[in-house]
Amino acid sequence: MTSEIRNYLIVTASYWGFTLVDGALRMLVLFHFFKLGFSPFTLAFLFLLYEAAGIASNLAGGWLASRFGIPRMLAIGQLLQIAGLIMLSALDPMWAVGLSVAWVVVAQGIAGVAKDLTKTASKSAIKAISGDGSGQLFNLVAWFTGSKNAMKGIGFFAGGVLLEFAGFQLALWLLACLLAAVLIAGLVLLPRELGVAKASKTVKELFGKSRGVNLLAAARIFLFGARDVWFVVGLPVFLYTFGWNFLSVGAFLAIWTIAYGGVQAIAPRFVSRSSDGLSREVPSARFWSLMLIIIPLALAVVLNVPGLPHADLIVVAGLALFGLPFAVNSSLHSYLILAYAGSEKAAEDVGFYYAANAAGRLIGILLSGVLYQAAGMTGCLLGSAVMLALCWLITLWLPVSLGAEVSDGSIN
Repeated sequence: MTSEIRNYLIVTASYWGFTLVDGALRMLVLFHFFKLGFSPFTLAFLFLLYEAAGIASNLAGGWLASRFGIPRMLAIGQLLQIAGLIMLSALDPMWAVGLSVAWVVVAQGIAGVAKDLTKTASKSAIKAISGDGSGQLFNLVAWFTGSKNAMKGIGFFAGGVLLEFAGFQLALWLLACLLAAVLIAGLVLLPRELGVAKASKTVKELFGKSRGVNLLAAARIFLFGARDVWFVVGLPVFLYTFGWNFLSVGAFLAIWTIAYGGVQAIAPRFVSRSSDGLSREVPSARFWSLMLIIIPLALAVVLNVPGLPHADLIVVAGLALFGLPFAVNSSLHSYLILAYAGSEKAAEDVGFYYAANAAGRLIGILLSGVLYQAAGMTGCLLGSAVMLALCWLITLWLPVSLGAEVSDGSIN
């Protein structure tokens, strides 16, 4: 086994452990506070700092990974997540609602910084490990992203199980112990200098991205906002109002995310490949974005049919179908950012891109609570369709050649 493959496997396994804990934490917070009677908007508010913090931490994480190396940033992200878990476990049920909300929002903000530092470091490692072959890069990205999301799905289910059988506080302690073991393994096994590169010296240089990186980041805002606008608050609350319990809702979200991750892992099979890595892949991203718009629009129309039976099952089936084109699209975007990224500052380009991803999730989460409270699941689905239309329009401008792509002073 080569050192590159060994490092790839270690980074992937490390991110698996982190993602499982992060997915479980999401379900614990959502279900615990919904059970306490929090409104959909308040539930969305609990996650706002989690996503808002990610905008800054992705940008900083990319720069820091270039400056200090990927293993150090992985370790810092994992330590912060452990701190967030311990902070949440100290929540006292006797506190006033305002204090409880503030405490959870801050703890979630710490978890958000942790997640995005870890994500940026992990995705940057793939660029450092993969070499120059676009085919190998797409395959590595697809497997990494797909397996990570499958692990997040397992985390969703684990969160529901832990809340049901262990309770909120004990579940958080168990997750902190698991992540501590992952942290120690990464520190022991990964070379410290992995990913160290020349970092930007000025803010202007840090934000001086290529046209491809800028446009893809803009498209990513709307792609992931379109998912979270129904996924984070709207769908779990909608299913719970139809009599689903926490375990069954968590199980569905887990199955959806695992299946979505599985499709991501094999996404290269659905995409026509080119030797230059862009000329066929970019048109594929446009096609799959367009396909996505149809599903939430159709579901929104169907939900308004008078006397509709089993509306919950129809929504579940429709959003299961949504997962296929969304997974291929997401995997394509994750590949394209590394294809567009400057080789010397890949971590910074990836950090900038995932800052946009965090911004999209922030918008999606806020709208999920607002639209569900105002117009139910139909409002969430229509909001998703609008955001997907904007994503598709932006992909029409993506460059299909690296000839003019300059992001670090040299052509990638």
